[in-house]
Amino acid sequence: MPIEATADTLKRVEIMNGLSDEQLAQVAAVCREQVFHAGETIVREWESTHELYIIASGSAEVDLSGNSEPGGPQSLISLGQGQVFGEMALVDMGLRSATVRCSSDGTRVLVIDRHDLIGLCEHNTDIGYRVMRNLAADISFKLRHRNLSWR
Repeated sequence: MPIEATADTLKRVEIMNGLSDEQLAQVAAVCREQVFHAGETIVREWESTHELYIIASGSAEVDLSGNSEPGGPQSLISLGQGQVFGEMALVDMGLRSATVRCSSDGTRVLVIDRHDLIGLCEHNTDIGYRVMRNLAADISFKLRHRNLSWR
């Protein structure tokens, strides 16, 4: 995907809110595109990875059922265009907290390596501030939403 098209996709991603076109192009330059097919696992719970994923087109499902018994209750969250996952790995480099599977053929995902994004954020602190602020808000929302659903 050309940088201009990637930057255009990033304009519709909440964690990129507040970035200028030039800044979006800088982020686009560290993205790589991967294509997944329905049923394919993108990330697996408890794996150690260090990438942020942005759905450019298509859809995926986050399986939060953890180690539940086969046939037991499952908690699925559907993700679509512009939504992200893997953001906690950018902050703490910890293990994946859920399994994410592609739910539609030809799903295009932008992948950003932690090292590349951190390097960009350190080089351009305005990008770093905006992206990290937006990531914090995103993680906070997801934690709050998940905690409310447990009640």
